[in-house]
Amino acid sequence: MVRVLNFFCVAFMGLAILALYHVSEATRVARVELDRATRQIADTRGQISVLQTEWERVAGPARIQDLAQQQLGMSDSTSMRLSSFDQLPRRGEAAPLGSTPLHNASAVVPSGASPVSGNSGM
Repeated sequence: MVRVLNFFCVAFMGLAILALYHVSEATRVARVELDRATRQIADTRGQISVLQTEWERVAGPARIQDLAQQQLGMSDSTSMRLSSFDQLPRRGEAAPLGSTPLHNASAVVPSGASPVSGNSGM
């Protein structure tokens, strides 16, 4: 009876050792995957930072204005400014600005200019 009890205790100890080894290996694999994911997150954040910096450079108002002047022939001068609501015409009245020429708010592309594509290849 003692030998059978010793055999079951040794067998239980062996199973416990195998179970602990399995848990240890699963933990090691999970740690390696976590480290890899952490490195990928850090790399992606670095790439996002670079892209944000590049976007700020590309989409800056000064650069857009320069491109509009060079590519489209647009200038930054305004055709008319209203300084108060009193200058707005009321319904049925003539414009208070009188002979001042008013321009359309839409942009007209010259016939020789090529259309600008919204997709710049990025």
